[in-house]
Amino acid sequence: MPSLNIFSGGAAQGLVGGLAAKFRESTGLEISGEFGAVGAMADKLRSGTPADILILTSALIATLTREGLVAGGSITDVGRVETALAVRDADPPVSAPDAASLRQAFLQADAIFVPDTKASTAGIHVAKVLQQLGIADEVANRLKIYPNGATAMRHMASSDALRPIGCTQATEIIATKGIRLSGVLPKGCDLATTYTAAITTNATHAREAQVLIDLLTANDHAPLRVQAGFLEPEK
Repeated sequence: MPSLNIFSGGAAQGLVGGLAAKFRESTGLEISGEFGAVGAMADKLRSGTPADILILTSALIATLTREGLVAGGSITDVGRVETALAVRDADPPVSAPDAASLRQAFLQADAIFVPDTKASTAGIHVAKVLQQLGIADEVANRLKIYPNGATAMRHMASSDALRPIGCTQATEIIATKGIRLSGVLPKGCDLATTYTAAITTNATHAREAQVLIDLLTANDHAPLRVQAGFLEPEK
């Protein structure tokens, strides 16, 4: 069966998966492609790897539009995703209402599971927060860095660490079995990232890509977006 090829940040994987059946019913196409660090997804597109649709940060979509790789008229915000903390299902929750308690939470963990600290939105932010809290060097050997947040969370779920903690996009935490959301990062350390969908200029299935964008952003699917961890876009 032919498929719509997607390059997306891992933050949108759960939401796209939840709409895949409706998309198939509407278009006859499956959804294939990759979900990962947004920087890596953008580089794949730049290298000439074909894709029909992108779901990346709004800032990166704007850059790719200026580079002539995105059809400007197709750009549509899907929603905002907060960077958050994760614990395993069997572990006690971690509360971090302020920077001091967040610092303590990281220091008490014997393993800190995070996405790529150079190419992923959440990973870059985590690295910045650790520097901000003055503990980057102290916890460096406890960082468990994976290509994207979904992979980091899966490894955390099966970890034999005694006191692991995860930090990535809330949507990736919610979508992973064996772990649970333990609160978003506190004010001053927080990050809410707007994710935006767009059709590539060389899309083979541009019409079907627009169908998926319409499904992702439909008013009727607002509860699904909330369930997946998305907040409404800023007006």
